[in-house]
Amino acid sequence: MREFDRITTNPEVMGGKPCIRGMRVTVGTLVGLMASGHSHADILSAYPYLEEADLRQALAYAAWRVEEVEVPLNRS
Repeated sequence: MREFDRITTNPEVMGGKPCIRGMRVTVGTLVGLMASGHSHADILSAYPYLEEADLRQALAYAAWRVEEVEVPLNRS
């Protein structure tokens, strides 16, 4: 697995969804905003406690998850 030092998961925060640095901002929220056409500047203005690196890593994490392959367990 690739290391994502800005992405955290905790069952006590946002139901365990991947978040940015333990905050209540999910990767899905950020990727959704970018997919909807919001610029990084727009997002950083709306979430001033985020950093540009957080947005880049959210995209990298989403891309990694899409490419991840799940292999079913052989139960014999």
